[in-house]
Amino acid sequence: MQRNNLLALPNLLTYGRCLAVPAVVALLFWSEHHGARWWALGIFVAAAITDYFDGYLARAWNQQSALGRMLDPIADKLLVAAVLFMLVRDGTIESFTIWAAIVILCREILVSGLREYLAALKVSVPVSALAKWKTAVQLIAVGFLVAGPAGDAVVPGTTLIGTVLLWISAILTIYTGWDYMRASLRHMVDEGT
Repeated sequence: MQRNNLLALPNLLTYGRCLAVPAVVALLFWSEHHGARWWALGIFVAAAITDYFDGYLARAWNQQSALGRMLDPIADKLLVAAVLFMLVRDGTIESFTIWAAIVILCREILVSGLREYLAALKVSVPVSALAKWKTAVQLIAVGFLVAGPAGDAVVPGTTLIGTVLLWISAILTIYTGWDYMRASLRHMVDEGT
């Protein structure tokens, strides 16, 4: 792989998203301090924005790379999974809403496994428009939940908005996960015959 490809801006944005994960986790570890929550939110929002721009710039500037295609979904999943774990740990996500987080995490693991299997068959299943909306709602939900109690002190209902959006995201997650599974099953059945 060429060095200039490794240092292309889209890849740098993806690297930055990976580096944001431990920073947000550390800040959420001290989430009882409202200042830490605001810093965590700022880093999370910046990382979420790079999720859009790394792919957009890679296509626009013809800087798509195998590394970027591999690392981009990993960075997304690491960011969301780590933050969801921390939000359950600190009690922002609690009770029945933990199931929404579990649904989201299980779908991500399932889709990752399917992608790996299909990649071995040299089959690509494109991301649907609804799956992109699911990701957007999920990131917005998690952003509201990262603000959590600190956000509630400024705008009452911040955590409630995040919780409702997390459930909407979980419902979209189930639908898009099933859609992805159905598209993948066709290739699995064809391969098995």
